[in-house]
Amino acid sequence: QVHLVESGGGLVQPGGSLRLSCAASGIARSINDMGWYRQAPGKERELVAASSRNGNTNYADSVKGRFTISRDNAKNSLYLQMNSLKPEDTAFYYCHARVVTLDYRNLELWGQGTLLTVSS
Repeated sequence: QVHLVESGGGLVQPGGSLRLSCAASGIARSINDMGWYRQAPGKERELVAASSRNGNTNYADSVKGRFTISRDNAKNSLYLQMNSLKPEDTAFYYCHARVVTLDYRNLELWGQGTLLTVSS
């Protein structure tokens, strides 16, 4: 069984930076696409950034040039470096991954979420 655990959320002033981390624990045949989603109060969950296993990335227009997604396949970890943070970035951030289990099942996993608050 594979689980995703996020860390790194907190309170940051506008213009500040923060790095989120996501660690996948457990055993899987492969961890393929991974990404960060966020959900602000009263809004739907949206894709922030995604990374394929070979490192191809895509970003939401609202974070391009400010956020950088990266992953370390050897550590089964995903990161999100967030710079020039704005109050509208305030949300719960969720790690997402598509994995193939040892018995070849395709699973879609979510972490428990970590809260980012951007406020002065």
